[in-house]
Amino acid sequence: MKIALASDHAGYVEKERLKPLLQELGLEVEDLGTTSEGSVDYPDYAQKVAERVAAGQAEQGVLVCGSGTGMAITANKVPGVRAAVAWSEETARLARQHNDANVMAIGARTTPVEKIPDIVRAWFSSSFEGGRHADRVAKIRQVEELTKT
Repeated sequence: MKIALASDHAGYVEKERLKPLLQELGLEVEDLGTTSEGSVDYPDYAQKVAERVAAGQAEQGVLVCGSGTGMAITANKVPGVRAAVAWSEETARLARQHNDANVMAIGARTTPVEKIPDIVRAWFSSSFEGGRHADRVAKIRQVEELTKT
């Protein structure tokens, strides 16, 4: 599976730490930046990942910033993206299982460093359950269509 990965300056160190884990999980990683801890604007990087996922150029996306929130908000502006902030294994799992989320945002400043690898493992070991959740995700898509105009 190919994934798009990006961070802002606040998430840069954690993004770099995640790359070997993602590769260990058998994922092909496209790193879309940033390349240092120098200050950057998180929307630029969230948009890059979201557009890759929406276009089918990556199956999933991982974003790392200070809180995860700004990047998730930005990614969710791209039609076809369902980004979720994951701060625990459970929130990562449920975002995949119940919401068919395709982009995970992690807060490097708000998530204990030692928990991040387990959160990432939980995300990539989970999949959409469908069933009653499929109708709900379909409603998300309907809202998305209604708001395009």
